[in-house]
Amino acid sequence: MNEAVHPHDAHGHNDDHHEEGAHGSFGSYMIGFGLSVILTAIPFWLVMSGYLGDRQLTAFVIMAFAAVQVVVHMIYFLHMNTRIEGGWSFMAMMLTLVLVVITLSGSMWVMYHLNNNMMPHEQMNMDATQEMRVMHNMSEMP
Repeated sequence: MNEAVHPHDAHGHNDDHHEEGAHGSFGSYMIGFGLSVILTAIPFWLVMSGYLGDRQLTAFVIMAFAAVQVVVHMIYFLHMNTRIEGGWSFMAMMLTLVLVVITLSGSMWVMYHLNNNMMPHEQMNMDATQEMRVMHNMSEMP
């Protein structure tokens, strides 16, 4: 078939059909990999060393590192940016970020309330002498 009947780019198969930034280079994959390793190693170290001392602060720092790691994966491995696909890729990234924030904050809210409502309270943490005093006081009641 000749070129006049079926031009090469009639079906979108020309040489520049990939948009700028649609595929990553070896260097960008290595940057993404390095950032992923760092964003995994730091929270692991924080937990293993107990460096921050406060469990809640450690949990929030780990959650922040997880959110940053999601963004790194979307940029370096999924190649999402504002130039690709007329910005739809960027809109998908924003939706993902909103869903991650809702999921993480909802999970923390649920765990906090489960901890407060399901864990034993000071009444259940009485030692034997306190329990005997309470029982003795109840037996003296008319």
